[in-house]
Amino acid sequence: MNPDDLRYTETHEWVRIEKTPSGKLATVGITAFATELLTDLVHIDLPAVGAAVKAGQPFGEVESVKSVSDLNSPVEGEVVEVNDAITDQLETVSDDPFGEGWLIKVKLADDSALQKLMDRAAYEAQCREQEE
Repeated sequence: MNPDDLRYTETHEWVRIEKTPSGKLATVGITAFATELLTDLVHIDLPAVGAAVKAGQPFGEVESVKSVSDLNSPVEGEVVEVNDAITDQLETVSDDPFGEGWLIKVKLADDSALQKLMDRAAYEAQCREQEE
């Protein structure tokens, strides 16, 4: 079940927005649907803190026994935190994709890209279509 408080991309990334004293902070991860498609993860490549990310553009890669897939940023801004713990424990991404399996945190430069993202109902409809 996908959380209601997130926004989703067509490429199966999610974003949670928090307001902080210094602006908006976006936590980014991949959905449970994505981890099921990928099956067993073997490697993940994430950007360094300080890297700039652009909405709709790759910020890293995830490799599974089946394929290598780009990780696309749902937002634009600067990476302020990377979940380094998952690089040694990739199962966390599959076991808790919306919690401890988050990938990066981004200080938003521009939140206009959020308008293009799907809510839970639209994302789940897309997933159902892809399963058929």
